[in-house]
Amino acid sequence: MKKIIILFFTILTFHHVQAQEVKTMTYFQNDTIKLDLDLYLPQKKTNEKTPLILFAFGGGFSGGERTSEKDFGMFMAKNGYAVASISYSLYMKEKDFGCKGTLTEKIKAIQIGVSDMWQATSFLIQHANQYNLDTSKFFVSGISAGAEIGFHASFGDYKLMNLYAGNLPENFKYSGFIGGSGAIMDINLITKEKAIPMLLAHGNNDTTVPYSAGSHRSCPTNASGWLILFGSYAVYNQMNDLHKDIELITFCGGGHEYSGYLFHDGKQYVLDFVNDVLKKKNFTSHIIIPSKMKEVSSGKYLFCK
Repeated sequence: MKKIIILFFTILTFHHVQAQEVKTMTYFQNDTIKLDLDLYLPQKKTNEKTPLILFAFGGGFSGGERTSEKDFGMFMAKNGYAVASISYSLYMKEKDFGCKGTLTEKIKAIQIGVSDMWQATSFLIQHANQYNLDTSKFFVSGISAGAEIGFHASFGDYKLMNLYAGNLPENFKYSGFIGGSGAIMDINLITKEKAIPMLLAHGNNDTTVPYSAGSHRSCPTNASGWLILFGSYAVYNQMNDLHKDIELITFCGGGHEYSGYLFHDGKQYVLDFVNDVLKKKNFTSHIIIPSKMKEVSSGKYLFCK
């Protein structure tokens, strides 16, 4: 009986500890929408404020879940960092985000997602003391559509793109950006003044989001949904020209299936990147990883050399 009681107490204690690791809260609500975020916090309490990584999931602005990268949140929390995985408005749900869609609708979807990210950032700044967050060390990250949110949240014009009332501190700047297979609509938004350290990963055969400069979903120029985007390699070159810190991981021969790599198998890259940024280390690197390409007629696979 004593063993059973001890075991029961242990289980209760374990669930209590687990429950303290993730806090779900509403960061925005109006008459039509309610947006939540999951905040992963380190278990070990210190007197030092905790850096934070905001994360936006992928899904073409029409699907996806903020809980999809729970392992990433737990991994970073175990290593001393907080992660806020946000929900955002899925404006393209039941709409065409492809070549037959409407350009203005595509742009609006990005604008709404970026505004939601800024709103979540503002909410967490306002509640920073409650959760021991360091507001001078906020990173932003995302996969695919979430990476497009991250790019534009980092470099977009806050006064022009923000759909909500101004709520971020004057001259607020993220400490760094981590993006998987994302892109930005205007490469010239990345200037010497606005540049922040970046860690990017992308397949160079991505037909959904261009690896360099190209059209979204590989749409022809006469398509109603034609949208030019500048992907990770174009951003890498821009940052090199500006002599700013960036690390690019290219999956040679890979497609959009590598969009989540940094938040799945490549979590250590993210941890090392955040550590290096906070230690103010300078870096520029391009890591090329051979990836299995589509099977050719001979039945063999092509690999990059």
